[in-house]
Amino acid sequence: MASNRAKGRNVHLYVFSEPDKPIGGLKLNPSVTERNFLYMLRILIVVSGPYRVTLRSTGDDVMPTEDALKPGHYDLWPYSRRDKIAMTDEPCITRILSRTITGRDELFRARVRARDGKCVITVTVDINAPDDIWRGFEVAHIFPLSSEDYLVQKGYSQWITNRVSECDTGINSSQNGLLMLSHIHQSFDGFDFSINPDDGYKITCFDKNAFNIDGKVLDTMCRESNGEECARDELLRWHFHQAVLANMRGAGEPVFEMDFPPGSDMVGGDSQ
Repeated sequence: MASNRAKGRNVHLYVFSEPDKPIGGLKLNPSVTERNFLYMLRILIVVSGPYRVTLRSTGDDVMPTEDALKPGHYDLWPYSRRDKIAMTDEPCITRILSRTITGRDELFRARVRARDGKCVITVTVDINAPDDIWRGFEVAHIFPLSSEDYLVQKGYSQWITNRVSECDTGINSSQNGLLMLSHIHQSFDGFDFSINPDDGYKITCFDKNAFNIDGKVLDTMCRESNGEECARDELLRWHFHQAVLANMRGAGEPVFEMDFPPGSDMVGGDSQ
């Protein structure tokens, strides 16, 4: 059974002309600044001209600062009444059960494990790595394993530069992988948190900060070492955009349990 992402929100979004009809919102965590919030709104909002965002209780405009965002009701105001504000219709890819076209790639796991050696979110080191034991650690796909066709059709594969052949989509490239603890991987696949490469690789939680990762920074090992092996910013950016859509638009996308049939995945998980 799916649960509701909107439950527990303490930030609510409105268009000025309909102050009683929320169009989205956010469960606020300390990492979200006013600048972050405006960045997220650029993902969510379609408007033909400039607009401002005000906190209803004070009338103050949200500014691109590092001040912490306050909980409350926020109104979107176009500078021209002729401009219309609406939520984007960009598709959000969540919980697609399928098998990869190319099959699960052992080389993918090996390359990401060798590069990272730890959970790149919590910085927990796998002390058994020298013995090639990775129990409790999983290699996560940034771009969903189950959406390999979409990767190709929308041109995202062009950002993957270490494909081995023209027919290789890159879905199992190390540039599309991150090593995580198993429970952190599940949250990543569920868009409970994401990494914004345009904000110093800061981790933003869109749900309760259950694992104390909100505001932490993605480990440098997976993004600065071994050039051709590093995770791609373009794919991290895509995941962050999807997390914003999944959690902040309307009532949010459904949240499903993680108990799936053998051989299938949520958004591309690749486990031990």
